[in-house]
Parts: sequence; C-alpha cells; structure tokens
Amino acid sequence: MSTNTNSKEGDPVLFWGCFIALITTAFAFITRAFLVNDPGFWPKDFGFDTVQGQELFGAGIWPFAISIIIFSLIIDRIGYKVAMIFSFVCYVIYSALALKAYGMVNGLEGEALKAAQAGAFKNLYWGSVVLGLGNGTVEAFINPVVATMYNREKTKWLNILHAGWPGGLVIGGLLTLALGSQAAEDWRILIYLIAGPAIIYLVMLMGKEFPENERVSSGVSYREMLAEFGVIGAAIAGYLIFKQLGMVFGWSDGMVYGVLAASVIAYGVYCQSLGRPLLIFLCIIMMPLATTELGTDGAITGIMAEPMQAAEWSPLWVLIYTSAIMMILRFFFAGPIVNALTPIGLLIASAAFAIVGLFMLSSAAGMTAIFIFATLYGVGKTFFWPTMLGVVSEQCPKGGALTLNAIAGIGMLTVGIVGGPLIGKMQEDSAVAALKKEKSELVGDITTERTYFLGAYTAVDGDKVAALDGNETKEGEKSESAEVNEIVKKGKQAALANVTIFPIFMLGCYIALGVYFKGKGGYKAVDLDDSGDDDSGGDDSGGDDSGGDDSGGDDSGGDDSGGDDSGGDDSGGDDSGQKTD
Repeated sequence: MSTNTNSKEGDPVLFWGCFIALITTAFAFITRAFLVNDPGFWPKDFGFDTVQGQELFGAGIWPFAISIIIFSLIIDRIGYKVAMIFSFVCYVIYSALALKAYGMVNGLEGEALKAAQAGAFKNLYWGSVVLGLGNGTVEAFINPVVATMYNREKTKWLNILHAGWPGGLVIGGLLTLALGSQAAEDWRILIYLIAGPAIIYLVMLMGKEFPENERVSSGVSYREMLAEFGVIGAAIAGYLIFKQLGMVFGWSDGMVYGVLAASVIAYGVYCQSLGRPLLIFLCIIMMPLATTELGTDGAITGIMAEPMQAAEWSPLWVLIYTSAIMMILRFFFAGPIVNALTPIGLLIASAAFAIVGLFMLSSAAGMTAIFIFATLYGVGKTFFWPTMLGVVSEQCPKGGALTLNAIAGIGMLTVGIVGGPLIGKMQEDSAVAALKKEKSELVGDITTERTYFLGAYTAVDGDKVAALDGNETKEGEKSESAEVNEIVKKGKQAALANVTIFPIFMLGCYIALGVYFKGKGGYKAVDLDDSGDDDSGGDDSGGDDSGGDDSGGDDSGGDDSGGDDSGGDDSGGDDSGQKTD
C-alpha cells in the first residue's frame, strides 16, 4: 500500500472545487424536484400527471448509475480532469434542452399547446438523462480524488465532502424560495441557478493537477477489484442498466436478456468470482434505501403541498429543513454516533426513525406537527447512505471505488426505474381512494387509466378536474374543482404511510445483519493490509471469506470495528471506512 498525501499536504483548492461540484449536483436535484412536483410549474406547462412526473424525475437519476460505474472502470485511464469537464458539459446541455422546451410551449393554448407539450416533454426527458450522466460523473471523480489526497484521514474528509450534498439542497432550496415570485412568472430562472456553482468548480479545477488514481497506487489489480462485486453483483446491476436502456430505446425483452447474459458471462469469465454474499445482500438493501431517501425527497414538495400551503408555507421548506438536519449531523456528529451504536446499530436506529417520521407525516396537520415528524424523518435518512457505503468499504475493501460506486449506482437505478414511479403510483392510488370516500360520484369522470413499468394504474386527470367548474359558484364558496384538488392533495399526503414499507423492509434486514455480526463476535472491519490475498476478493471472494473468519478476526481492526474509522471525524486510521454520499 503506497502512502499518498496526508491531510496536511492535500490541496485545499482541489478539495473545495470537488465540494462545490457536489453542491452543483444538489442544486440540479432540488430545482428539478421543485419544477417537476409543483403543479404550477412543469406539470402545468407540459401537462403531465404524478406518475409521469416521477418518470421524468427518475430520468435524471438512473443515468447517474451508468456514468458512475462506467467512469469508475475507466477513470484511471482517461483521468479525473476529463471526467470533470464532461460533467460540466452535461450541465450545459441540460440547461439548453430545458430552455428549448420552454420556448416550444410558451404562448400556446388549446390544441396547439397539447401538440407542443409532447415534444417539449421529450426535451425535458433527454435533458434530465444528460443531467443524470453529469451528476454521476461528479460522484465518480470527487470521491477518489478526496480519498487519495487525504489518504490517512479518508473518513473525515469524505464526510466533510458529502456534507456538500445536503448543504447544496439547503442553499439551493433557500434561493428557490427567495426567487418564488420571479420563478412563478418565469421558471427558467431556476435553471440559471445551476450555472453559478458549475462555473465556479470548472474554474477552480481546470488548472489543477489531479492525484494518481487510488486503485493504481495501492497495487490492487483490476481483476481483484471486479471479483469483489462478482457475477451476482454484475447481474443485478446489469439487469437494472439494460432494462432501463431497453425501456428508453424500445428494446425487446429478448434483446435485454441477451445483452445481459453476454455481459454477465464475460464478466464472470474474467473475474471468476460469484462475489461476496454480504455485498450482494447490501446491494439488495440499497434498493429500498435509495427509494426511501431519494424517491421521497424528489416527491416530498408535492406530497406535503396541501398542509404546508394551508399554513401559508412553501412545501419546499420540508426538504430544506430535513436537508439541514442531514448537513449538520453528517458534518459534526457522524463519528460519535457511530462510536456509540456501531454502523449496524446506527442503520437499525435510522430505519426506525424513518418509519415513524414518514408514518406520522402522512396525517400531520399544522406546522408544529409537520416539523416534529419531519425531524424524525430527517434524522432517519441522514445516515442511511454514508453508513451503508461505510459498511461496504469496511467489509469489502479490495473492491475500492467500484464496489462503493456500484452499490450507489444500483440504488440510483432502482429509484429511476421502479422506486420513483412506484411512489407516484402510491400517491395516485391514495388520491383515488380519498375521492371514492368523499366524491365517489365523480371518480369515473375525473380519472383516467394509464400504464407504467409495473402495470396499470388509475390517475386523477387534472384537465377533467378543471372542467368541473362549468357552473358558477356562490361568493365565498369553493368551486368543485378546488374541493376535489384539496381531497387529492390530502390523499397524496396519506400515501407516505404506504412509503414506510421500504424502511420496514430495511429494518428487518439490518436486524438480520446485527444477528449475523453478533454471531461473528461483533461488527469488525476487514483490514486490507492485514487480511492477506485470499480473503478480500480473489478467486475465493464469494466463499468462506465473505464475512467469515477474516471479516472479524484478530486483525480486523479491534477497537475500530465500527468505531472511530467507520464514520467518525478522521479516525479511520487505514481508511477502511471510505464513504460517499
């Protein structure tokens, strides 16, 4: 293992350039979440429902996985700077396509508007795809750059780095609120927000010399890195990637499975490993985890619209508030909490907090109740992502950036393909159920049947709801459409109770992991330097070493087995607890 630069020798300009690059991704996320979910913005201008909106939102997420995995495989050959420039170009293209979509529908009405909306939606969709590629590329280069620069304090500096994500959500959210009246007149100003941090990180990083890839300097072979993930991991990631590409490009199922089979067989022939069972289990958990965090964050402004607007607050405040909790806890408190609970204990506690918070938010009314339960949800989701990545890093260290990036990619793909649209369907189902209770006579007249990846669903048709106001109402009375919209919004809020199915599943899995590690003498990190060649991902990486004797043996880290190096400030020692956001 080579000794790279320590924290004193790291380039602060390079670090903060990476930090601002991550803030750019957060700006892109929160502005697009607002544009997609607020009925007064893209849904109004481009005429799409909740499920279609979540499909559009997902289009900015699944390409993340493709780019982060691809760039992780080739970044040591093309260099970090090429990846950085590529990410900036993606932000430029996304902005251009969004502005083009605006021009296509601006000033149109009636049938001309409906005809233009379809073409404009395609521009938004493909712009979102390009944006996702850019965001994934940012993650692909900032993590190894920071981990290499601060080799001896990897956990500390990766935690600081990834406080940039919720920090960017807070800053971007506050700016979005501050521009509320201007954005209501012209939403293009929210697109322009992304330009600020994007240009800053380009200027900061363009002239910098990037460090050598950590995998290359550590001496871990390419084959050893791939073996940690193994055939099973490649099959999971490959299925999600090719299924999504098939949905986009109209591939038949035969073509999807054919390409998948060829890719997985080639991968297996080369790496000759099934992969670590523990890592595969963690990949499965990452699917509902990403849906709970990113899927809910993407929809929360729309879901909480009714109670927040009733109190004359913007629903964006819920996302801003929970993001502020994430930023503070990650930046200042990750280490002490992990020391007290161990990584698995922290994940169990996080799932429990998320379940209670989401369930109570589903019926919360009044600002006090909303922010109390949003606090529980915010605390719950704070440590999901970095702690999961920390567990992957500690238990499968030879996988390096690939295993971290691949598990993140699997989570993102799941949100884009299934998780986001499924949350959208949950909202539509809950809204229709509420209408059946209070306006059953209208349900057939104001709903429409649609389909998505998992099958058919019934959606509330906004145009049909608006058409209910054919008769004049008395002064002071609500119009029928207003009454229906209020019921729909409350119904969608109630859908958060159904979303708890994801953290409930996670809770069961984390308890199982706790039992597993207890049977091994407690959670202990695998030390890459002391574990030898046989136990970290070679030919036998899917065998007895996948959590067996070597994962919790005498050399596994002793007191740092979930302690200082698994999520603390800088106590990661040999850096076995590398984390990303």
